[in-house]
Amino acid sequence: MKQIALMMLALAVAFTSGCNTGTQKDVYYLIATNVSLPYWQTVANGFNKAAEQYKVTAKVVGPQSYDPLGELDALQQAVIAKPAGILISVADVSILQREIDGAVKQGIPVITLDSDASITRRLYFIGTNNEEAGRLGGSRLVEKLGNKGNVVFFSIPGQPNIEERLHGFKEVLNTQPGIKVADIVDIKGDAATAFDKAQRYTTLTGPQKIDAFVCLEAVSGKPVADAIKRAKLHDRELITWDADPGTLDAIKDGTIDATIAQRPYTMGYFGLKLLYEVFHAPPPLLNKDFRADFYSPYPVFIDTGTTLVDRSNVDLYLSATAAHK
Repeated sequence: MKQIALMMLALAVAFTSGCNTGTQKDVYYLIATNVSLPYWQTVANGFNKAAEQYKVTAKVVGPQSYDPLGELDALQQAVIAKPAGILISVADVSILQREIDGAVKQGIPVITLDSDASITRRLYFIGTNNEEAGRLGGSRLVEKLGNKGNVVFFSIPGQPNIEERLHGFKEVLNTQPGIKVADIVDIKGDAATAFDKAQRYTTLTGPQKIDAFVCLEAVSGKPVADAIKRAKLHDRELITWDADPGTLDAIKDGTIDATIAQRPYTMGYFGLKLLYEVFHAPPPLLNKDFRADFYSPYPVFIDTGTTLVDRSNVDLYLSATAAHK
């Protein structure tokens, strides 16, 4: 009986070891541009969920506000730890390129998400087709303005994904000579700056009157909506980005016309799964340009999708948000 018990114990240990697909080296980093934002907390939720399923360790790091140099420091610390893989959103390519390439040279798989760095040796990009999303927003803007009006954009110039969104908007607006871009505001990742600038623009009248506000990132949406609401301007259009609870509530009450909703949870969840696959089945050469390889095992870009959310479908998003609290 004792021998049988020992055999059963050995089988149980073997079975448990086989189910735990992770190893001690299976530590994966998600590096965000602003970990305090609800958007990045949603990305982290997806990243952590996949880590739980794969029985690996997930670490979410990055600055507490928009800070490309702070992100560089987080990346450098992650590389020193020699993790199984890094998932990173690139705030400024010029600052992060050397460190991303250095990580790949050391054999650490790097995948970008949300904001790409195509000139680096990262494996590929997971996220939104930002130019197409910008065109989607541009079409909505033309529909609401009736082909005439002044528009102010709230942006973070230099961040690749935001520049692509702006380019998509401009492609559509360039077909409408009656719609003028009055300003592109650099909010520097700061909600207070967005509110102050929006408040100033709500006071303009006559030919200088701003007819529409467009927020190309998540930080400015709620404060710009608050400025418009405080000024009681019911005739102004506001299009925002992402679907945090404050934005969805402002769509519900009519302050925001529509928002372009991405899938941050999917980006984080899928990102860790793909890093896991690369780490456990690495290519013969990690440090190569897979874009020039017709037999590459990796895509160039994985589109996680976007949706235009307005009052017609906002309840679906509010319900989904409540279900995941």
